[in-house]
Amino acid sequence: MDNVILIGFMGAGKTSIGIKLSYELRIPMEDTDKIIERLEQCKISDIFASRGEEAFRQMETNLLKKLIEDDRKRGDNKLGMVLSVGGGLPLREENRQLMKKLGKVIFLDAGPDTIYDRLKNDTTRPLLQCEDPYRRICDLMEARRQYYEDACTHRVVVDNKKYGDIVKEIVELCK
Repeated sequence: MDNVILIGFMGAGKTSIGIKLSYELRIPMEDTDKIIERLEQCKISDIFASRGEEAFRQMETNLLKKLIEDDRKRGDNKLGMVLSVGGGLPLREENRQLMKKLGKVIFLDAGPDTIYDRLKNDTTRPLLQCEDPYRRICDLMEARRQYYEDACTHRVVVDNKKYGDIVKEIVELCK
């Protein structure tokens, strides 16, 4: 079983869909942000505040390298996993290449209205703690779209779809 890597903007549903997909495929699910929080023993927002975004982005790159190395060590005994990645992880060219080595990369493509509706009351997103979160979402999405498209092997539009339908679409793409 190949790994399935879910990418997309924050709030696109990577974690929620990842959990449901892992049940459907009967493989484990991990989230890069959660792994980093466990390794660093602090929240992502605290890493951003104390060490900055660049330090966090390097942690993401190092984690991808470790996951690839772990896969190599397992060889044919690899079970596969669903991996949900942070919204900014695909910004680095190195990360885009590493993800493709790790497995199938699925871009969960959500529009700005969907993202805003999901995140408007979420105070845990450091990049959205600003005066005009909707404008920030639009600006960030525009800046990141090409990176997501370059990183993915498949794109799934998630606007106005139920999670179950999205999962079925991904399962079909992964066959």
